[in-house]
Amino acid sequence: MTREKARVDRIACPWLIRKFVDADAEFLYVPKGEVLHVAAEKNAIPFDAPGAELNHYVEEGVEYVSFDAIVRKYRLTDPALLELAKIVRVADGGSGSAPEAAGLEAAATGFQLLAKDDLENQRLQFPFYDALYAYCLWRLAERRTLPHTGRPSP
Repeated sequence: MTREKARVDRIACPWLIRKFVDADAEFLYVPKGEVLHVAAEKNAIPFDAPGAELNHYVEEGVEYVSFDAIVRKYRLTDPALLELAKIVRVADGGSGSAPEAAGLEAAATGFQLLAKDDLENQRLQFPFYDALYAYCLWRLAERRTLPHTGRPSP
């Protein structure tokens, strides 16, 4: 359960949960001020909302996003997933540098504008995250960079 009007982190997190934590997870998007209350009513796990365990945090001066909080909580160690986390972090306003993040933020904004609601946005964006994950796998396995736009994230 998270806030409505999702763009980057609030779509990336459901993708992450379905792919690496719980394939049968269901997601609800509610107004910002109602997340914790509705989560308690429905016995749901809130994320990317003030007061939620799975939310943005700062550690040793580095700002992490909810995607990172889920990676940490569930001890996910897949190297390609950790690379994807860097991209999501920067695209959602966290610390770091990942040139791919600008493309993710732009695409997420476009999907949000196209979708009639957050669940449709999620359905539209999941294949995009599959593609970003495949790109991270490729980049790590081949030690290659994009041929036209430059270098991989540090």
